[in-house]
Amino acid sequence: MRKVRVAPKGMGLNDFVAEQEGFFAAEGIEVEWDIKTFRGTQSRWSENKYLKRPQDKPFTEEGTKDLIQCACLWGTISNAGAGMGRFVGDCYGVSPWAIFVRPESKIRKPEDLADVEISVGMRAGSHFNVPYRLEKYLPLEKIKTVNTGGFGARLKALLDGEVQAASLLPPQIDMAKQLGLRMVMEDEFKTLWWVPETANQDDVRAYLRGLDRAEKALQSDLKKYLPLWEKCVPAEFKDGYQWDYSKFTRGERFVYEPLPREDFDMTMEQVKRWKLDDYLKEQRFENLVYRAPATV
Repeated sequence: MRKVRVAPKGMGLNDFVAEQEGFFAAEGIEVEWDIKTFRGTQSRWSENKYLKRPQDKPFTEEGTKDLIQCACLWGTISNAGAGMGRFVGDCYGVSPWAIFVRPESKIRKPEDLADVEISVGMRAGSHFNVPYRLEKYLPLEKIKTVNTGGFGARLKALLDGEVQAASLLPPQIDMAKQLGLRMVMEDEFKTLWWVPETANQDDVRAYLRGLDRAEKALQSDLKKYLPLWEKCVPAEFKDGYQWDYSKFTRGERFVYEPLPREDFDMTMEQVKRWKLDDYLKEQRFENLVYRAPATV
């Protein structure tokens, strides 16, 4: 049984379903969870600049190890372009995204977010989604963001009144609903896995096949697996909270199909327009993609 190191992002259940049902084992691998990186991406890292975030450190501080991670489409491609591994082009995820405010807020529609600082994790999905989705309603110069950091940190900042609005992903979207927060807008976005350039292809393929098996299981019996969301709730939201996981949605879904090339081109076009391409050392698709086809 080959060991494969993975840092789950906690936006979906596929990882944990595959572990529970033995799908990874059936593919000949034993997944070791990198909990340090996982919990780090949930926590506040507003003081950390790009290349110093929890998700960056396995590449920039610990040396390049065979760690499989996943982030938003834009973030993963940008990370690869900045020299942090390669994006896996043979699959992608599709995840919900939303902006929430407190129930007493006067903000009720996207246009009300003009010049309002929205809590995000800089250069990640929660960040890129804000200009990408809000530009339908507001000019770019009216769209403001503030770096709070991880998944749970953004929800906490909103609850504490530190910010007026927060860009949220699963499972914080369902948590916010149960806490009575108000959704201002919602949409979906794609996610991508990224790995070191030296990652073992057999291991990456086995991992992706495990996720695909889990996707089929989730589609067959979602209710059975909803309690696994407990693994994704940050520590600060466990004591004193009672979450009804039966009312949670499924979060990110796994699509075992190649990423369309136009998605890559769109990403590069947008990050340049937003002036977030300052760390890109490489921008050519063929030099940034890591291939692990579904069939050997």
